[in-house]
Amino acid sequence: MITSEDLKAVRIFACLDEPDRQRLAQKAADVLLGEGEWLLREGERPWFFVLLEGTLQLEKEILGRPTDLIEYQVGDFFGEVPILLGIPSIASLRAKTRCRVARFDGQQLQELIRSSSKCSALILQTMNERLMKVQQFAVDAPSSRVLIVGSQYDLDCRDIRTFLSMNRIPYEWLDRDNELDRIPTCMPANLVGPAVVVDRAYWVEQPPTVRKVAEALGIRTTPTKQDYDVVVIGGGPAGLAAAVYGASEGLCVLLVERNAAGGQAGTSSRIENYLGFPNGISGDDLSERALKQAARFGAELVLTREVKNVETLTGGGYCVELDGGDRVITKTVILATGVDWRLLEAEGMERLLGRGVLYGAARTESPTIVGKDVFIVGGGNSAGQAAMFFSNYAKSVTIVVRGAKLEFSMSQYLVEQIAQKANIKVETFTQVTSVGGEDHLEWIYTSHQGAAPEKRKADALFVLIGALANTNWLPNDLQRDEHGFICTGRDVSDLPSWNGKRTPFLLETNMPGFFCAGDVRHESIKRVSSGVGEGSMAIAFVHQYLALEAKAAHTA
Repeated sequence: MITSEDLKAVRIFACLDEPDRQRLAQKAADVLLGEGEWLLREGERPWFFVLLEGTLQLEKEILGRPTDLIEYQVGDFFGEVPILLGIPSIASLRAKTRCRVARFDGQQLQELIRSSSKCSALILQTMNERLMKVQQFAVDAPSSRVLIVGSQYDLDCRDIRTFLSMNRIPYEWLDRDNELDRIPTCMPANLVGPAVVVDRAYWVEQPPTVRKVAEALGIRTTPTKQDYDVVVIGGGPAGLAAAVYGASEGLCVLLVERNAAGGQAGTSSRIENYLGFPNGISGDDLSERALKQAARFGAELVLTREVKNVETLTGGGYCVELDGGDRVITKTVILATGVDWRLLEAEGMERLLGRGVLYGAARTESPTIVGKDVFIVGGGNSAGQAAMFFSNYAKSVTIVVRGAKLEFSMSQYLVEQIAQKANIKVETFTQVTSVGGEDHLEWIYTSHQGAAPEKRKADALFVLIGALANTNWLPNDLQRDEHGFICTGRDVSDLPSWNGKRTPFLLETNMPGFFCAGDVRHESIKRVSSGVGEGSMAIAFVHQYLALEAKAAHTA
């Protein structure tokens, strides 16, 4: 318990009268920390702290890496900057030694400033000095970790940029075709394909790939253990939710993602109907937060790796094989791979794929479409979000849909926003019949209500037309519907392929201990929130399954 005597020994409180110190002491939280424990995480609600014992380390994430800034000693106070500016905490605080801290809320800080001119002068002077240091820090800090030199039409260059963007790693991209004067002179002039430099020092071996860049950045690409309680395949909303809840509840979790965490949802420029975010949140922001949560709880996250095979083990459990030959053993599996975009059947698509024709709509494409004419094929929420985002960069955005109106497949809030954008046009009863250009997209042909195709100038074509299940690589015994989506629960309980001695769990496939969550599941609701819900539910069923297995082993 904080006492008046504890506060009297601290400079900021020494100027107060004894009754004022006693009143503050009664309102203060007495926080005790062991070495290495966190007092506050960056982005959390701010508090006003006074250090009574020990040493605290101020740490901030800079360009995706935690960086130690300064140490606080006994008698120091901190936290006034975010409270008085009305913003979340701008850095993290970790105990370097055993610590004792007096914690006050923002209202108590403001009362302290109003009640004592001496305290007010000390707090505001210290705040001003710290803001000056923040200003100098902003000037001196690097703006990116990765430098990429390449063409916007180079597939490897686009893949690397997309990976970095979805993983929230700041990078600078120099377009070799249009920014020759900005390319560093140390770069070979005759280099074919992209060139990548990490942290201003490490030249990624040619030819650079997503995995090479990830390894250069210190991102884990290989499992560290041989055995796990659950392997989550796929890092979209469902997979990330499973990793967070699984690790937080004590399971040994491995999440394997072939591209970047977030899946298709990670490319959404703004999700405005997700619970708890009244101002909306981008897909990559949501993914980044979930990724940090999973890591903090101890989940092992392996990126740029693809699961090639899952084998049933004789004694129970599964063997999961990754590309490159790595194999791990797991008691359970959660399949959360999501879906791929359905292919657009139009002449010329394959030849110009990646050269103006793209599936999905990553935010990394915004610099490539500034002042240009953009077409989006699709009438779902993803298409609407892409149109709204790209309309801030493109000269014009045209949404092409086969149906009669957007309301049939798009949320009303998006329909209303699109209607208010002057440079967005919606063409109903229309389809793209062919695309063309020399070495990149230059035009498309569209047909309205079966009329003769019309040639249109087009600089970019983004296709977002529904879900395609990519499940051919999975075991042949795994039950699928006619479209390749995975059957679970009641859809498998009556089938001969269900070989369990009980009713399958709601998200369990016909292979006991093999669960499925998110868009790849048969008759799932294709929404971010439902994917998150299914991922967390799958963990609950994993616990129940493991409990049954343990009971069976005990009674055997």
